[in-house]
Amino acid sequence: MRKPEAVLGSVIFFVVAPLLIAGVVPAWITHWRFYPAFLGLEGSRVTGAVVLFAGIAGLVDSFARFALQGLGTPAPIAPPKHLVVTGLYRYVRNPMYVAVLAAILGQALLLADWRLIAYGAAFWLATHLFVLSYEEPKLARDFGAEYAAYRTGVPRWIPRITPWRRQ
Repeated sequence: MRKPEAVLGSVIFFVVAPLLIAGVVPAWITHWRFYPAFLGLEGSRVTGAVVLFAGIAGLVDSFARFALQGLGTPAPIAPPKHLVVTGLYRYVRNPMYVAVLAAILGQALLLADWRLIAYGAAFWLATHLFVLSYEEPKLARDFGAEYAAYRTGVPRWIPRITPWRRQ
């Protein structure tokens, strides 16, 4: 896939998947209603906004890397041709999923809505099962030793403190 097609495919998939999961569904659940801050701590709303915007930034960066470096999309029907191991991928193997979860939990803190915490937990569990059953085996088949080395050096969910460097 060439860069223009990869960028267009990534933009379309961005609108279909993460925007729906991290934007539309939380808005449907909450109707953007603010509840009293968790434990009465108004600062949790600021933390929520920071986490929300960090998630959005991480998601946009990861999508751009898939299109521009991987020459593909995050969609399983048009995967990247090259293993992407730059940017946030140097810290955690699944920055897109972590970013979506951050956007959901950031909204939970901002709005002080426990339902979004439950939704975030359900999202993470479904994602974890998908990663274990489909994504990691496919990456191992497609990228072999390159992915094995990457998987050894970079954790699945909890980011490293220092960036991983290819050996």
